Amino acid sequence: MLKTIHTIQLEVMAGKADQFPAVVLPEFAFAGRSNVGKSSLINMLAGRRDVAKTSSLPGKTRTINFYCVDNMWRLVDLPGYGYARTSKQQRMLFSRLIRDYVFQRESLYCVFVLIDSRIEPQPSDLEFIHTLGEHQVPLAIVFTKTDKLSTSEINKINACYRELLLKEWEQLPEFFFTSATKKKGREELLSFIFRYLPAASRRD
Repeated sequence: MLKTIHTIQLEVMAGKADQFPAVVLPEFAFAGRSNVGKSSLINMLAGRRDVAKTSSLPGKTRTINFYCVDNMWRLVDLPGYGYARTSKQQRMLFSRLIRDYVFQRESLYCVFVLIDSRIEPQPSDLEFIHTLGEHQVPLAIVFTKTDKLSTSEINKINACYRELLLKEWEQLPEFFFTSATKKKGREELLSFIFRYLPAASRRD
């Protein structure tokens, strides 16, 4: 049966760790460089256009936004990283805020690291992935905007990242290939999330 989201509501916009909501539901976080297409992907998963605000300006999200989904789990939108025009002080603040969340949050089940499939591997993405791995934070890699690529180009980027990660990883995280425009990868991502949810609380 197709997985779907019935209700989604913004709970908290947290600018610091003491504003995080109580740990009561499984949480799945979405992270990535600024302008990777995170807001569009979140809206695609939700089946709505107005959940996460999209913008052509990088660095739009400056808080950690917690969304309650079907009263079963939380979707967590992390601030983008790697935006050069953000001040050094803001980059340090975002970095600390993200670290406070991903390294200490007991209810965090997985961080989806979003990567723009159209560009070559970026040091900031690889550093973020390796840092999560070093701290044993569960993660999966989500390639965005794959509708812009041919099948051979997708296979090439898949092989490239596998080769890069296997230099330091014994077991690779799961890969997803998505397009918010074409709604590609929606079922796969939601099925992945549903596998973690208690069977008694699932709604298909």
